[in-house]
Amino acid sequence: MTNNQIPNLVLALGPESLLADRATERIVAEIRANEPLASVQTLSAAEIGVGEIGDALAPSLFGERRVLVIRDLQDLSADCAGDITSYLSNPDENITLILMHKGVTKGKALLDAVKKAKPLEIACKAIKKDNEKLDFIRAEFAGHGRKIDAEAARALVDAVGGDVRELAGAASQLVSDIVGAIDSAAVERYHGGRVEATGFKVADAAIDGNIGVALATLRQALDTGTDPVLITSALASGIRTLAKVGSASRGVRSAELAGQLGLAPWQIDKARRQLAGWNAASITVAVQAAARADGAVKGGESDPIYALERAVMTIAKARS
Repeated sequence: MTNNQIPNLVLALGPESLLADRATERIVAEIRANEPLASVQTLSAAEIGVGEIGDALAPSLFGERRVLVIRDLQDLSADCAGDITSYLSNPDENITLILMHKGVTKGKALLDAVKKAKPLEIACKAIKKDNEKLDFIRAEFAGHGRKIDAEAARALVDAVGGDVRELAGAASQLVSDIVGAIDSAAVERYHGGRVEATGFKVADAAIDGNIGVALATLRQALDTGTDPVLITSALASGIRTLAKVGSASRGVRSAELAGQLGLAPWQIDKARRQLAGWNAASITVAVQAAARADGAVKGGESDPIYALERAVMTIAKARS
C-alpha cells in the first residue's frame, strides 16, 4: 500500500466484531508497512467525552501518519457526533479514521453522514446460520494453509458453538497442535467433552429415537451451561432438515440437491440415514414439539427444563 492508496476514512459496518477487528488490524499493518512510525489511537464511543474526538483529530505539527479507531460508533453521544461530521467536511490527509458501527438503527444519522463521505466500507455481517459457521471454519483453516473435512468442521461447530472468536481460536489451536489431516477424531480429542453435550447431539439422539441417550445428553448439555434456546434451535434445525430431505427425490444425488435445499451434501446424506422410521405425520408431530419447547424456553412456561425433556421424549417416540 503506497501513500496514495492509504484510505483516509474506513467504515467497518456490521455486528461481527471479530471481522471488524481483523479489518482494522490489516489496515494498520498495511499502513505501518509503508510508514513504520504511524501512531494508532483507539477510543470506545460510549466512553468518549466532549472535545476528545476534536483533540484526537487536530492537525499535527509534524504531519506524521496517524490512525484513529472509534469502536461502537452507534453509542457515540449526540454532543460528540458533531465533531466527526465537522471533521468529515475537512479531513486531514495524514489521518486514517476507522469507524466501527454495528449496523443498528441507533446512530443512523451519523452513519448516513459517514457513508456520504464515501469511506472504504468493510462488511462485518453476523455469522449466525449453520452454513455460515461452517463456511467460516473452512475459511479459517484455508487461511492457515490447512484443510478440515466436512465431518470435522461440523463437529467443531457443534462443540464450540456460534461465537466466531471461539471458533477462530479453536481452529488456530488445531492448526498449531496437529500435524497432517484435521478430521473428526482430532476434534474429538480436543473438544470431545463439549461435543457430547451440545444441542446437536441431543437432537441427533432424539431423531434416532434413542430416548435414554437423548435425555442423558440433554442433562449433560444443561449441566455444562448450554443455553436451552440453543437446544431447541438444534432440535428444530434437525427436524427441518429431515422434512426438507424427506420431501426431495431420493434418486437425486446429494450434491445436486444441495443448492435447491440450502444444505451441504453431507447434511443431506446424514438426513437420508436418519429418515428411516420417519414419515410426514411423525415429522409434523416432531415439528410441533420443537415449536412448543421453543416457546417454553423463551418464557412461555415456568419450567423450561421440563419442557425440553417433554419435547425430546415426544420427538424420540414419534419415530416408529
